[in-house]
Amino acid sequence: MSFQRASLKPWNTFGIDVYANNVTIIHNVDSLFYKSLDKSVRRSEPILFLGEGSNVLFLQDFQGKVFINRIKGISFTETTHTWLLHVGAGENWHQLVKTTLYKGLAGLENLALIPGCVGSAPIQNIGAYGVELKQVCEYVDILFLNDGSHQRLKVDECCFGYRDSVFKHRYKNHYVIIAVGFKLIKKWQPVLSYGVLKMLNPQTVTPMQVFHAVCKIRRSKIPNPKYIGNAGSFFKNPLVTSPTAFDLLTLHPKIPYRLKNNGDVILSAAGLIDQCELKGYRVGGAAVHNQQALVLINTGAASSQDIINLARIIRRRVGEKFNIWLEPEVCFIAAQGKIDSVEVIT
Repeated sequence: MSFQRASLKPWNTFGIDVYANNVTIIHNVDSLFYKSLDKSVRRSEPILFLGEGSNVLFLQDFQGKVFINRIKGISFTETTHTWLLHVGAGENWHQLVKTTLYKGLAGLENLALIPGCVGSAPIQNIGAYGVELKQVCEYVDILFLNDGSHQRLKVDECCFGYRDSVFKHRYKNHYVIIAVGFKLIKKWQPVLSYGVLKMLNPQTVTPMQVFHAVCKIRRSKIPNPKYIGNAGSFFKNPLVTSPTAFDLLTLHPKIPYRLKNNGDVILSAAGLIDQCELKGYRVGGAAVHNQQALVLINTGAASSQDIINLARIIRRRVGEKFNIWLEPEVCFIAAQGKIDSVEVIT
């Protein structure tokens, strides 16, 4: 299905009303897809692949073709100690989490209610409440746009880091993720290291109880984009060295943080913004969410420039107060494609 000069408002959770030259929905990698893709490549036309547009901010009309990835399918293989899943990139992430739990497969419950599609998860190495994608990922299947060939990248080849992966670097152009493989260990161990999850009894808790607890936390903090436009966490939690963290936390002990195994420290971006008293702060139609400072919202008529201006003010306030300079987690999309988000708000 293809649409000419189509609005991208339904395809981004911020609800920014920009247009693309063409929007094509793909359900499988067939000859029609290749024909459409090849035509764009030969014309040197900008190409953008979207899942649910839950981690993007469109700055202007996109002067090219947008492909909406709806490649579906979930298959299960059982081994002695694991469940192996092969999942189409167009599957909704939260629905995948629910499907596995309803089938009695644990391991994804801490990642409940993260917006977007499965194909977007490896790009960010999504993580929440003590679990990251890299802990459950076995491989990622990609498609080369120039010749239609496929390649399977094993988990170590994905170079997963904190909200980072090879798909933001070597594979950020001319490739698209078409499927993700997961490995879920049958001998389940709950991860209860985050916030109110610590109150659950690790001896008796079930995966479904963890799932419901995570959903309750997320719903209390992050608005549903169906009703209030947002892209979830707008900024990354800053990663700093132990000495930097020590100096900062000595002066500002209320800032939440967590330690990494290598001794580095992840500071709470929401905590830093909170300390600047910016909850509810508004620029035009954009605002900092009252319940979660890390979420920027479209109050109904925000332009992308409103959101940029708000993000710029937040970054400057936090930088001036703490000498910590926040970086957007959200991808910025201009007329020709992705651009450096830090440069935009600096």
